[in-house]
Amino acid sequence: QVQLVESGGGSVQTGGSLRLSCAASGLTTSSVCMAFFRQAPGKAREAVAQLGSSGFTAYADSVKGQFTISRDNAKNTLYLQMNSLKPEDTAMYYCAAKTTKYCTVGAYAYWGQGTQVTVSS
Repeated sequence: QVQLVESGGGSVQTGGSLRLSCAASGLTTSSVCMAFFRQAPGKAREAVAQLGSSGFTAYADSVKGQFTISRDNAKNTLYLQMNSLKPEDTAMYYCAAKTTKYCTVGAYAYWGQGTQVTVSS
């Protein structure tokens, strides 16, 4: 049974930083494509960062140079380092995983419960 558990969300002021974690069980984070998504109230869910098995990364244009996705294979955990946070980064952030190692194919099959990030001005 696959389980993804996010943590690390919270409230910060503009310009602050947070690091989200996604602890995985039932799958190996280095063997599949994983991602962080976010959804703000009234807005569509968007993929902010993806990390493939080979180390391939992809970022939404809105977070390039601001967010960094990584993983710790020993801990089987995915991370999202978020710097220079802005009020528009406020959203619920979700971890997701595919069943394939490539981020360019397939859908995300597994989802975490989400962690809230709130950035105040």
